Amino acid sequence: MTRRIKLPGALLISPIMVAIVLFLALAAPQNAFALHRVDPHHHRILRRLRGVLWNPLFRPSHDSLLRQNEEIDRLDLPRIQDDDELEALKVSGELVPITASESLKIEPSLDPSRRYCRPWTRDFVQDLSEVYYRAFHAQIQVNSAVRTVEYQRKLRRRNGNAAPEAGDTASSHLGGLTVDINKRGLSRKQHDFIVDYLFNLREEGIIEVAEERRQPVFHIMISERYTEWRESSRLASEQSAGQ
Repeated sequence: MTRRIKLPGALLISPIMVAIVLFLALAAPQNAFALHRVDPHHHRILRRLRGVLWNPLFRPSHDSLLRQNEEIDRLDLPRIQDDDELEALKVSGELVPITASESLKIEPSLDPSRRYCRPWTRDFVQDLSEVYYRAFHAQIQVNSAVRTVEYQRKLRRRNGNAAPEAGDTASSHLGGLTVDINKRGLSRKQHDFIVDYLFNLREEGIIEVAEERRQPVFHIMISERYTEWRESSRLASEQSAGQ
């Protein structure tokens, strides 16, 4: 139970409110406190407060990266090395296109050659977008999908937050089973709707998800088990409707 501080006038203030006020005070421009010197530890304190206030359900972790790579290994999927290997997987049908629709849009800057993923990942994206559209009459947006080792290496040079292109914690985008879903501009209700949807699938071991901090996206790796889960859900829904 959250403790509250009672001040004169029956005003109740929670520790969270205190933290927010302190955060705003520290973030204010120096000229707002012209009679006082700014503490040299100002920025360090501010960073700590931001860490406390940002507390998503799907916090990125080293363990999650390990699990994503374990799934790629379990499925014996290659980490796609370059554009030649990427094109070969498209031709064989092992990678399929992500197509914009009434419920789904794609980040315009995403290279058309990388708007591909594994078939079960495409099904997941379509299902999520349709459920979301029915709830809000708005589209979700895919910001990123399949990547190559070559591309990931270049990305790391300009984005230190990007996952490695090799090793036990390599980006799962390299296997083609991961997408990044945009969260910029979402209302609280829309954000929570997506979190609830993803939470159920994560609890069943169908996906691995991380809500990124530096990039405004949900990073979602979808297991091949989604195909079986999807079919089971469809049959259950039909049986329920027939009763």
